[in-house]
Amino acid sequence: MSTLKRASSDVRRSLLREAARVLSEEGPAALSTRRLAKQAGTSTMAVYTHFGSMLELVRAVTREGFDRFRSQVEAVAANDDPVAELAELCRVYQAFARAEPDVYAVLFGGSTVAGFELTEEDRTMGVDVLRCPRDAIRRCITAGRFHSDADPDLLVRQLFCQMHGLAQLARAGYIMGAHGPDQVLTAMTGSFAIAAGDSPEAATRSVTAGLS
Repeated sequence: MSTLKRASSDVRRSLLREAARVLSEEGPAALSTRRLAKQAGTSTMAVYTHFGSMLELVRAVTREGFDRFRSQVEAVAANDDPVAELAELCRVYQAFARAEPDVYAVLFGGSTVAGFELTEEDRTMGVDVLRCPRDAIRRCITAGRFHSDADPDLLVRQLFCQMHGLAQLARAGYIMGAHGPDQVLTAMTGSFAIAAGDSPEAATRSVTAGLS
């Protein structure tokens, strides 16, 4: 029985992985039960057995992807240095985008299947990823590291846009040479902290600690 359960679990993971890859690399028009089944080494019936429909499979890719992303973000421990904590959250963001590029592209790339629409719950899962960096930003303000009149909601959205841009450009191969993704992340995070009100010296020290 345990062997069968493991086999069933493997089939489910393979279908999720292949669906994310096809959506990311070729778009929704290339997604079909026949193709997924062939690439996952199973039957078309497996899609319906595990997910009920192709749309529910796509929903599972989205929800389980957000769940893994959030779990990694939430695993970052609170730090007495909130700027270092914020930098570590940025590192985790980029690490997830690199480790699961296809899933990341589905979550934030806007690729959808006809008939599939994000629900309010789906969107809440996506927005919830911002909760930890927003809380860190609030602590940066309280600690006097960021401007006292700074808006945490606006700052976290600015940071999100920067992190997403870096993830997308790195994946496309545009961040290369002497200044690779890690160097850009360090400079970007430090500049963000300084613009938010931190001193250059303190920002450099904290960002270096958070990204190490």
